Amino acid sequence: MRERFLSRRDMLFRAANGFGGVALAAMLAEDRLKAAADPMRVRAPHYRAKARSVIFLFMDGGPPHVDLLDPKPRLSAEDGKLLPIAESSGARNPNKTLWGSPFTFRKHGQCGAEVSELLPHMATCVDDITIIRSMVSDHTEHTAGNYFMHSGSAIQGRPGMGSWATYGLGSECKNLPGFIVIDTGMIPPGGLDLFGSGFLPASYQGMLFRKGKQPVADILPREPSSGMQKAKLKLVRELDEGVVRRYGPVTQIEAAIANYELAFRMQTEVPDLLDFSGESKATLTLYGVDEPETDEFGRACLIARRMIERGVRFIELLSPRRSGVDRWDQHGNLMKGLAINCKATDKPMAGLIQDLKSRGLLDTTLLVWGGEFGRTPTSQGTKERGFGRDHHPYGFTMWMAGGGVKKGLVYGATDEYGYYAVENKVHVHDLHATILHLLGLDHKKLTYPFGGRQMRLTDVYGNVVRDVLA
Repeated sequence: MRERFLSRRDMLFRAANGFGGVALAAMLAEDRLKAAADPMRVRAPHYRAKARSVIFLFMDGGPPHVDLLDPKPRLSAEDGKLLPIAESSGARNPNKTLWGSPFTFRKHGQCGAEVSELLPHMATCVDDITIIRSMVSDHTEHTAGNYFMHSGSAIQGRPGMGSWATYGLGSECKNLPGFIVIDTGMIPPGGLDLFGSGFLPASYQGMLFRKGKQPVADILPREPSSGMQKAKLKLVRELDEGVVRRYGPVTQIEAAIANYELAFRMQTEVPDLLDFSGESKATLTLYGVDEPETDEFGRACLIARRMIERGVRFIELLSPRRSGVDRWDQHGNLMKGLAINCKATDKPMAGLIQDLKSRGLLDTTLLVWGGEFGRTPTSQGTKERGFGRDHHPYGFTMWMAGGGVKKGLVYGATDEYGYYAVENKVHVHDLHATILHLLGLDHKKLTYPFGGRQMRLTDVYGNVVRDVLA
C-alpha cells in the first residue's frame, strides 16, 4: 500500500512538465494580449536583415520594357514584319506585327546599362540599381495582375507584401502606420483590396494617404481645444478599459484602444510630415517639386523619404494620373502617353535614390519599381491613331535598388524580340521571396493559419534570387 503513495518530491518531479505547460500558457496569453495592444511592436527577423524598409514604386498599367530598359536591335531591324516565333497560348493581341521601339537607347554608367532617352535622370543612377529583364507573371488582365503582383494570388482578399512585412516585423514608427500607400491620382484596378490585410489582422492593412492637404480622412481634431480632445480620448479609453476589467481581456477592445491612440498621435505627426518648410531648395529641386510635370509625384517621393526617416516599414507609391493618359496602359498613342508618364516620374525617382544615398539611407531601404506586367513587342491599334502595345506577362522588366541588392547589375534576358524571358527567369513569387529575404524574413516560415493550412505570401512557390543579392 505504501508504494502507491508519492512523496512530495516524486509528485513535483512527475508533474514538472505540467507546471511548465501552465506557465507557458500564461506567457502565451500575455503575448497575445501584448500583440493586440501593440500589433506594430518591433519583432526580430528570422535572420540578419539587409533592409529595414521598402518603397514600392508601382507603375500601374504595365510599362513597356522594350521602350525603356530592354533594347532590342533585332526588333527594330524587323519592324513591320510578322513575329517569327509562336505566341503564348494566353496572348491577348491577335496582331503579330513587330514594332521596333521609336525611342533611342544609350549606354550609361560604369556598368554600361542601356537606358531609353525617356529616362535621362534614371540613366544617371544605373550604377546604383539592379535591372531585372526577365520578370514573368501569370496573368494578362489588370485586376488579376495587380492582385498577383501585390499578394501572390489573383484572388481578391489576400494579404499584400506590405501587410506580410508589418505582420512579420512590426514597425519602428509609433506615430504613423507601418504600411502606407501614397495615392497620386488613381487607385489601380482591384481597388483598395490591393492594400488590404486579407486574413491577417486588420492592423496590418495599408493606410491610404490621399492627395491634398488632408491626406488621411477624419484625422484632424474637431474639438475646439486640445484639452477637450484629450478629455474625449481619455473617456473612450476608460470606457474600453472598463469592458476589459468586467469581461476580461478582449483582443478587439485592446486593438481599438491602440487604434485610437495611434490616430491621436497622427494628428500631430501627419501635418509635420507634409511640411516641407525645413527642406532645402536644392532638395525640392532634386525631386522636381513645384515643377508642373513632376510636382505631384515628386512630393510623393519626398514624403516617402520622410516616412523612411520616421521608421515606416513599407511604403507604396502609386503612379501619378496625368491628363489624357490612361496610366501606363498605352494600347494606342504610346509615343505620347509613355513620354508623359516618364516625364512625370523619371526625375522624382532618381531624386529619391540620390537623396536616400546622400543621407545614408539607401543601404537599408529597398526600392522596387515596376508594373503588374510589361507590353508586347508587337503593335496594337492603327498608325493613324498612334500604335500602342498590349498586356504582356511573359517577359518584362523591373528594377531594384538599395537594401542589400547588387549595384550596376543587369540580370536576366528576354529573347531577341523581347517576347519571352529566356535567361534567369524571375517569377513574381521569386520577387516576393527575395523582398522578404532582404527584410530578414524566410518566406517559407512567415505563415499564418487560414483555411485549414499555414498560408504565406509565396503560397507553395518562390525562390530567393540570390544572384541579385550584394
